Amino acid sequence: MIQSMTAFASRTGAMNSASWAWEMRGVNARGLDLRLRIADGLDGLEQAVRAALTARFSRGNISLTLRLQRDDSAGALILDADQLDRVLAALDQIQERAFEKGVTLAQATSADVLQQKGVVVQGRTDDDTEALVAALITDLGPLLDDFAAMRRNEGGALRSVLLEHLDQIAELTDAAAVAAEARLEETRANMAAALRRVLDEAVEAEPARIAQELAIIAVKQDVTEEINRLKVHIGAAKALLDDPKPAGRKLDFLAQEFNREANTLCSAIGLDLKAVIDQMREQIQNVE
Repeated sequence: MIQSMTAFASRTGAMNSASWAWEMRGVNARGLDLRLRIADGLDGLEQAVRAALTARFSRGNISLTLRLQRDDSAGALILDADQLDRVLAALDQIQERAFEKGVTLAQATSADVLQQKGVVVQGRTDDDTEALVAALITDLGPLLDDFAAMRRNEGGALRSVLLEHLDQIAELTDAAAVAAEARLEETRANMAAALRRVLDEAVEAEPARIAQELAIIAVKQDVTEEINRLKVHIGAAKALLDDPKPAGRKLDFLAQEFNREANTLCSAIGLDLKAVIDQMREQIQNVE
């Protein structure tokens, strides 16, 4: 069963002081184009996400965003010793400079120091981060399942549309065969007239050249091969629609072959065929 490259999925989760929201969007692309937006500081998560996406999907422009929030009120507060040293050194320089200028400053209190940016930080252990990454990876599975389910549903709708196009192509192909049969007598008369012209002009021509010209005339007059190939392509396309493997590229190639055969018909039916084939190929661009 074919799958569409167009899909959407979202999911939310939480663990301890952290909460998150996943969002996935997919559109058509020639290959697999992954665009990930994942919060920093989660070692190994992006690699795991990329590997999971590559294993599940073969084509499509897939954007995945992870929005992560942590409760700053949770966990122990700790002093950043390096930042504290920098703040104290800066205060000491300020006092010395003020003394040189004859300015008297009030002595900074501990509360003043603690209020400086970066002196007090939220304490988190490596174990906290590892547990969060593990929870996010676990939550990724259901998200990908939802995304894949929508691609399958969209693929089912695409399949119905493509089958309708193939049925129209089959009807037009049959009509072309009937029209060719109806023109059979006219075709024979045209070939006989063409043969007479060749023979009239072939007084000094070599037999091999005459045979070549006659073959060209016969090919131009007969569309049986094109009609037969169209029927074969219809069967091949329907088989691909039920193939569990990604079939988008093969279907696109077949659509080009459909067009090639329709071009050689050179009739009103041929123009109708080209219109339906173009509509079908537009839909095929969304098939994985």
